[in-house]
Amino acid sequence: MWLDLTVTKLGMTRLLMEDGACLPVTLLKAEENVVIACKTTAIHGYCAAVLGVSKTNEKKLTQPLRGFFKKLNVECFNHVRECRVPTEADLPEVGAIVGVEVFSVGQLVDITGRTIGKGFAGGMKRHNFGGLRATHGVSISHRSHGSTGNRQDPGRVFKGKKMAGHMGDVRATLLNLKVLETDTERGLLVVFGCVPGAKGGSLLVRDAIKKRAGTQ
Repeated sequence: MWLDLTVTKLGMTRLLMEDGACLPVTLLKAEENVVIACKTTAIHGYCAAVLGVSKTNEKKLTQPLRGFFKKLNVECFNHVRECRVPTEADLPEVGAIVGVEVFSVGQLVDITGRTIGKGFAGGMKRHNFGGLRATHGVSISHRSHGSTGNRQDPGRVFKGKKMAGHMGDVRATLLNLKVLETDTERGLLVVFGCVPGAKGGSLLVRDAIKKRAGTQ
């Protein structure tokens, strides 16, 4: 399936397999993904399905978004996203609801979200630095990252230098996570391992780009 799915992270748990293995898994709940429009090659130059995620009140939206939904004659949504499809034959019908049924057990998926923000962090926590020595003249600055510059030439700190600073709250994607179970009735998706973001965060699930279902 070529359509992406917006889900909510419920948290992590473990899954007991028949062979006795205990696997760490993440539970994802599908949000309301509704196809509100379709774009074709003849009109727009490419094929894509426009999805509306999470219905909302019209009063909470800006005037341009109100006009956008009014032009399409659909309900208002918090988020709007386009999903490219290879051909017009793959375009879904307007009004269709996309759920976890688009993914199958054993399939590999890519999951994108925003990592948990850690605020301002030092070099040891942010970049796994070893810190300074615990003795022999080192005082107070045991967890500092040490010298960051050079000599008189060039006399400055290069851009991109690993230093203390803001950590987390960035867009991150984990590739090739395996789908272990799906529950279409409750809209649940069980994937192996961990995914970016905190509990209750919004994530984007799509087919794996570098690997397809059934590959190792």
